[in-house]
Amino acid sequence: MPAFYTVLLYVVIFLYGIIIGSFVNVCILRVPAGESLIPGSHCTSCGHRLAWYDLFPLFSYLSLKGRCRYCGAKISCQYPIVEALDGVLYVIVFMANGISLQSVLFCLMASALLVISVVDWRTFEIPPGCNLFLLGLGVVFCILDFSHIGEHLIGLVCVSGLLCLLYLLTAGRGIGGGDIKLMGAAGLILGWKGILLALFFGCALGSVIHLIRMKVFGAERKLAMGPYLSGGILIAALWGDALIRWYVKLALG
Repeated sequence: MPAFYTVLLYVVIFLYGIIIGSFVNVCILRVPAGESLIPGSHCTSCGHRLAWYDLFPLFSYLSLKGRCRYCGAKISCQYPIVEALDGVLYVIVFMANGISLQSVLFCLMASALLVISVVDWRTFEIPPGCNLFLLGLGVVFCILDFSHIGEHLIGLVCVSGLLCLLYLLTAGRGIGGGDIKLMGAAGLILGWKGILLALFFGCALGSVIHLIRMKVFGAERKLAMGPYLSGGILIAALWGDALIRWYVKLALG
């Protein structure tokens, strides 16, 4: 494909990503509060319902210079950051995985993981609806990859079962119930090899980053594992097969 069309394709993918990112913001704000996702968007300061021209992802924030058109209140920078991040994630998914239906499904997974990461970071709770959405994606993956359905079903229980045991042994202090469900749903998507790799990277990211946060920023010992597990899941989804092949080749010399 000529370079111009390749760039154009990724621009379209990015735009699609920031549009979905706008909905991700809605989920991040409304799901923890138990609010419906259907009503139109409104200013969180003055309550004024936003017009259609206020809702262009990323561009509306930039054109309004980060302030509400109606009351002048400052708009949280979360909105453009999440929208832009979702767009970037979509581009990364397609660059790593190619143009395919699987890439579309991985993009939807990435958006759900973004909701989980932000909500869990703030509240130490993972929205059940996000885990159910990922479970639904897992069912789709099982149908599309039916010849390897056994690997997906083992992935559903191998890590989540281990975490469930940890939950019981520590009376819920070692891991959260939402994390168990997250790894079960993601295991159905990735299969047993992928979810084991996701657990490894999630624990590694959590250990390193949280230790830095404790030393540098004085963070408390309690941490939300959702963001780190989500990072591990995305790494395993996009580069897991290549990493496993590299490790096996290295181990066999």
